[in-house]
Amino acid sequence: MQMSATPRLTRMIERLNQEREALLAYPWDELVTIIQEVGFSCTCCGRCCTREFNGHLLLLEEDTERVLEMAPGALIPAPYFEYCDNTGILYTSGYTLRMKEDGSCHFLGPDRRCTIYAERMGICRLYPYMLHREPGEDGSIDWRQIAGLNQHGEYHDEIERVEAEKIAAAVLTYEEAYLAEEIAFLEALKAHFQKEKLRHIPKILDQQMAAFRRGEPVPVKIYYKGAFVDGIADCRESGMEPHRPGKR
Repeated sequence: MQMSATPRLTRMIERLNQEREALLAYPWDELVTIIQEVGFSCTCCGRCCTREFNGHLLLLEEDTERVLEMAPGALIPAPYFEYCDNTGILYTSGYTLRMKEDGSCHFLGPDRRCTIYAERMGICRLYPYMLHREPGEDGSIDWRQIAGLNQHGEYHDEIERVEAEKIAAAVLTYEEAYLAEEIAFLEALKAHFQKEKLRHIPKILDQQMAAFRRGEPVPVKIYYKGAFVDGIADCRESGMEPHRPGKR
């Protein structure tokens, strides 16, 4: 069945704009206090640098620019595909980092240390702090400020108020930039579908995703700096093992 992508995209843009307004209205003192109370201290276990623990990072454009300068081969299309046009092309809002076969980050060294620590990605600098709304275990939507709580690192380290405020400011800056780039992607996608008279076809999306999971290269357009860049998505570059029919 062919579907116009416009109504769904319009709803998603509206929702993300509402998320942005809620983010900017979040109580500043509450975020600073949470950061101080958590008192996270990294133990360099490297767990946060794996697909199993954190999935794939969706890089902000400034992070993508830095990787392009350091190691362009480390960039691959972020494997978050919700839209597919009637020609079989998938769409994603940006890039992520290539994963090794074991599911660890391209830049994670054999000693479990980041090989580009001084130039690490924005989200890596903030981790595990964050600020966005998502479903909880009971299905209710609420704010989440910490990732992987009690699953790695150490807690209740003393963080001075001034340092906590710096972290909080960086978190808000990152989250707002993320939402702005996602909104820009959806607006560009909406305009692209309308201009090219393309349709979103769920059946073709399902077929292309099945091919992707089988390890077949699939065509993709990556949104970057206001335009769509042609690329190819391969699940193995994302540290995923191809799923063969009948394999469990």
